[in-house]
Amino acid sequence: MRTLPSSGSTAGKRVGADARRYRLGLVGRYATLLLMLVIMLGPIVWQFLTSIRGRTENVYDGVLPSRPTLGNYFRVADSFPLFQYAGNTLTVALLAITSNMLFAAMGGYALSRAAWKGRRTVFTVLVATLMFPFESVMISMFLTVREMGLVDTLIGVWLPGAVSVLNIMIMRSAFLAVPREVEEAAVLDGAGEWARFTRVFLPAARGALAVVCITSFMGAWDDFLWPLLVLTDSDNYTLQLGLKTLAGATTVSDQRIIAAGAMAALIPMMLLFFALQRFFFKGVGEGAVKT
Repeated sequence: MRTLPSSGSTAGKRVGADARRYRLGLVGRYATLLLMLVIMLGPIVWQFLTSIRGRTENVYDGVLPSRPTLGNYFRVADSFPLFQYAGNTLTVALLAITSNMLFAAMGGYALSRAAWKGRRTVFTVLVATLMFPFESVMISMFLTVREMGLVDTLIGVWLPGAVSVLNIMIMRSAFLAVPREVEEAAVLDGAGEWARFTRVFLPAARGALAVVCITSFMGAWDDFLWPLLVLTDSDNYTLQLGLKTLAGATTVSDQRIIAAGAMAALIPMMLLFFALQRFFFKGVGEGAVKT
């Protein structure tokens, strides 16, 4: 006579199968993350290793340099005015950060809270502008900057990126996440429009402000095409234009120096991200709940 399996053994097999599936899924997720890490950081690591290779080493001879040195970074400063170009780029980046954080916050607040006629239409138009690539409006922007007499100036480089529609949308989403009850409590306490904006909504959107700060800095620091159109005097060059002249110079054909210059341009962005990462990953509504 055949005996039926007990319910306990069946449940145990099911638990064991679920545990195996969980472990396989966990291994698959970590393997995917590791692959993405290699894809994203691989070129940066290779560039750094190239930048510290000695003069007598072949750039493509192995992965790790046999005689690492930081002399290539000093040679970059001797090859072209690195600090002058970095200072120009930093000026544009700081202007972009300041204007984007200010105007994006004000625009996002107006689109999220204030009830005024035509708000939906303005929001729709702003979203629609995201579909147009920069190249489609580049010529008209250049003609406008030229008519304003800002060609070959750092102000002309900064002005088109003074405020980004994407940053306005980010701040709008952050302000929409603030509970209505918090705003009503501030109104009952006698807070005016400006007081609510500065003391309630901005503290609640610190995470979004960090995102705006990082994206604005990266956009200004990495921009190459627009400065190439606007700037003609080499004294006003940004760092990316300077690196292009370094790579195309007939007197400089050493890939080690070019890699060192690229790493020098990458370091400020990494420092900014690590400095703001704790704000970057904070919940948008956390400040409002604590308030």
